[in-house]
Amino acid sequence: MDKINLLVTTTILTIFISLFLSLFLGTVKTEHKLSNRLFAFFLLLTAIDVSGNLDYLFDIPLYARIFRSSLFFLQLPTFYLYLLSVCYSDFKLKSKHLLHIIPFLLANLILIPRFYIVDLASKIGFLSQSSSRLEIQLNHILIHSQIVAYILAAFLLLRKAKRVYLENYAGANIESLNWLLQFTLALSGFYFIALAKNVFKFIEYPHILEWLKIGLFLFELLIISWYLYKALNNPSLFRNVDSKLKLVKDIISEKKQSEQLVTNDKEHSEELVKLKRYMVEKNPFLNPDLTIQDVATDIEMPVRDLSLLINHTLDQHFYDFINSYRIERAMDILRDDTKSKVTILEILYEVGFNSKSSFNTAFKKHTGSTPTAYRKTL
Repeated sequence: MDKINLLVTTTILTIFISLFLSLFLGTVKTEHKLSNRLFAFFLLLTAIDVSGNLDYLFDIPLYARIFRSSLFFLQLPTFYLYLLSVCYSDFKLKSKHLLHIIPFLLANLILIPRFYIVDLASKIGFLSQSSSRLEIQLNHILIHSQIVAYILAAFLLLRKAKRVYLENYAGANIESLNWLLQFTLALSGFYFIALAKNVFKFIEYPHILEWLKIGLFLFELLIISWYLYKALNNPSLFRNVDSKLKLVKDIISEKKQSEQLVTNDKEHSEELVKLKRYMVEKNPFLNPDLTIQDVATDIEMPVRDLSLLINHTLDQHFYDFINSYRIERAMDILRDDTKSKVTILEILYEVGFNSKSSFNTAFKKHTGSTPTAYRKTL
């Protein structure tokens, strides 16, 4: 198969899968409608972008082709808004989010005088010298800057969301956040390769450019297919966190500024005794969806104080604090000769986990071995 046929085949597959998944996300019944619609729009923009490889098959006006290429400026903003909607349960689209379309508007506005409003001959002349045109150079700088800025913002967002989750939740959502980080890494790799590809537009190596384009679309097809697989197998993949929750370091900073942070060993000791007694007597860790708010309500302690007690005083994330009790309970079951027939899967559900991988990770972190290996040593 020659390069042209391979490129066309890859393009058609990418468009088909993108549109299919976009339709699926737009119509599936779920509580995460905004997230699905944002990612569906991202996929639609992707399909429109890659359709440029099929231009030779259709008679598309020059202005339409250039406008279509400018839609690339909406891809990363849409993906970033999608991440926000996935990470935070109370996320809503607001008028301030319209600021994300400014690069797209600028990219088109600077082309109006010498491209959009001139005749066809002038359009062709403009594009024939595109590498030396100031408007094209500005657009290249803008798109490169946008890619770097949004990818950096995406990783900072995921980093903060993960820390908020670890300090306030004890479910399996950490796996979802890890997967979302992996997906963002893969997408970032795609965009950075795309940036590298642009270098070859201005040097005399057209064959390298063609192979890079094919490689990019194959990579993009793989990423989209990967997401499709995850979406179909895990329709409720994400459990969002509340954006109003603050990191412990921010709470400490606020208390320092208001001069309210006073170390009281006796008070901390009493609070710790109360918390540990509650954990032993009530076994709240058996609830797979336990949150720090649930615990704070039960022991009648402000969430902020409980968060400081666990995350700052004990120097543990709430996630690890709860999992330590779950693992201790699992170890008790594994040591019980009368329960030797109970499977590892049954144990993890019984002690409050709802994911085998998260149970294995937590168990190995706590004991240094896997549950199966631990049982064999008894």
